Amino acid sequence: MEQKMMKALVFQGIGKLGLEKRPVPVIKEPTDAIVRVTRSTICTSDLHIKHGSVPRAVPGITVGHEMVGVVESVGPGVQTVRPGDRVSVNVETFCGECFFCRHGYVNNCTDPSGGWALGCRIDGGQAEYVRVPYADQGLTKIPESVTDRQALFAGDILATGFWAARITEIGPEDTVLILGAGPTGICTLLCVLLKAPKQVIVCEKDPARLRFVREHYPQVLTVGPEEVLAFTQAHSDHGGADRVLEVAGAEETFRLAWQCARPNAVVTVVALYDRPQLLPLPEMYGKNLTFKTGGVDGCDSQEILDLIAAGKLDTTPLITHTVPLRDIAAAYDLFEHRRDGVIKVAVDCSMA
Repeated sequence: MEQKMMKALVFQGIGKLGLEKRPVPVIKEPTDAIVRVTRSTICTSDLHIKHGSVPRAVPGITVGHEMVGVVESVGPGVQTVRPGDRVSVNVETFCGECFFCRHGYVNNCTDPSGGWALGCRIDGGQAEYVRVPYADQGLTKIPESVTDRQALFAGDILATGFWAARITEIGPEDTVLILGAGPTGICTLLCVLLKAPKQVIVCEKDPARLRFVREHYPQVLTVGPEEVLAFTQAHSDHGGADRVLEVAGAEETFRLAWQCARPNAVVTVVALYDRPQLLPLPEMYGKNLTFKTGGVDGCDSQEILDLIAAGKLDTTPLITHTVPLRDIAAAYDLFEHRRDGVIKVAVDCSMA
């Protein structure tokens, strides 16, 4: 029987991604599912892979870890989804049974395929089809009232923001500073607002993104990085932010994160960095800061989709462009160089 082929965007080596013809994936393990991808999107993490900043990324894999689709087939061990179900795909692959999974730290799953595997160590979803291991954990049914467009970020950047807001332990009297208003920063903002803190400040250097925040979230204060330290001190009760979430991923914003925090604050580092960052401990002495590293522990997909269905989370304004899969190279250029006011690009994988 002739093998069925599909289009897929492949990591061909540092600095190079290319659209190739690849075999449609098949079930390998009883817990696998094959998903026909309807929508995918480009994440900043994909750019990190392209430029060699993710050492564990395997050349030759299909990239993409943020997607929704329809279940095509399932292995005999899959119980929670069946063919025809519309699903959100979780960025994390996790067994659900190891110590870390049982405690909700699925990013640290000890299975050889655990953690961030899709689009990094195994084939991902910037393609027409994707194989999802441990499908009972990796797939979440999309409520009927929720569109693919609404659900597109539920398994990755929205899950990242949701987890970050949770571990930051935000209270009603807190002033919260978010550094970075890119796609993940805005998703983090949406999840922080669910916690109803006293004040939220967003710092961003891109004027267009600051305008976006002001337009869509007028209750939020905005400021540029040059003024953020003095601004935060002036708009907080105790000489700095009670909670800081660093989502920008630059050396400057890493420094600002601890500088803008009040003594005894929580600083959550959500961003990925292209190079190691340094903590100048002599300068920080006495601030007694608690640092937390975010990433994404995508164990809240059902709650996130329920919040979307209830109208409490809406990420659709972030989707500024939609392209067919065949034009994904142009979409990468658009996204990487921030052309034409882009925030996020939805890739229609049904139009290969």
